[in-house]
Order: sequence, then structure tokens, then C-alpha cells
Amino acid sequence: MDGEIQNIKKWNIIYPIYINSKKTIAEGRRINGSKACENPTCNEISDCCKHLKIPCVIELEKAYPRDFFQRGRLRVLLKREDGSLYNPEIDSRKKLMLSIAELVPRHPGRTKKQEPASTSAPSSSKSGKGGRKKRLVKTHA
Repeated sequence: MDGEIQNIKKWNIIYPIYINSKKTIAEGRRINGSKACENPTCNEISDCCKHLKIPCVIELEKAYPRDFFQRGRLRVLLKREDGSLYNPEIDSRKKLMLSIAELVPRHPGRTKKQEPASTSAPSSSKSGKGGRKKRLVKTHA
């Protein structure tokens, strides 16, 4: 694995925006919007790659060229030096992106974040600005 890490510049690159369902194709999405997932992070994609037994390295300091505020990317290695695949089911970057997009919504960190939000939704306490001001009714005594 040490020889492969030295050649990391030859690994494939995956930006989270490639599988983000909130983005358009013009903004950088690479797979079908119905198969994409909502706002994936580099850590979630990395965990999915580890689950699929595909070597990956996170580069958090890198930015997506079309949108400089989208920080982070992954480098993945699909094939060994002898040409054999790490995961026989995934033979292209597109198949890898589709597999990751299926796995990200089931990511443990993502499912834990969504549960508390759904239980706290029924509370309807109004606060903040907006709406009409209430008038005080003066009574003469």
C-alpha cells in the first residue's frame, strides 16, 4: 500500500458535488438527480468507500473549481497495480458514484441526525419578528 500512496496523484477524484441532488448538471452533478443524495460530505463518502473496500484519501483543503466555497474532495483507487479491481462490482468511477449515492442516506451519522429533527417538529412555538403587532386595549375606570 505504501507504493500506492506515493502515486496518489494518479488516483481518481470525486467531489461531493458530483452526487449532490441539490445541484444541477451545470453546477457539477455527474449522476442522475433521482439517484443522487442530498448534501453528502467528504466523511460520509469516505465511510462508504471503506464499506465498499475501496481505498480513499480525503483532501479537505481542496476546493471544487466551479464553486470555490465547496471544500473537500476524495481520491479513490479502483484498480490495483496488476489491473485487478478492489471491488469486482465497481469497475468505473460512475458506478462508484452511484453506489456511494445509495449508501450515503443510510449512513449512521445521517440517520441519527434526522431522528431528533422529526420528533421536535410538532412543537409550534411562535417567536421572532413578523406579523402584526398586538394592540393594547385601554379600559377606562
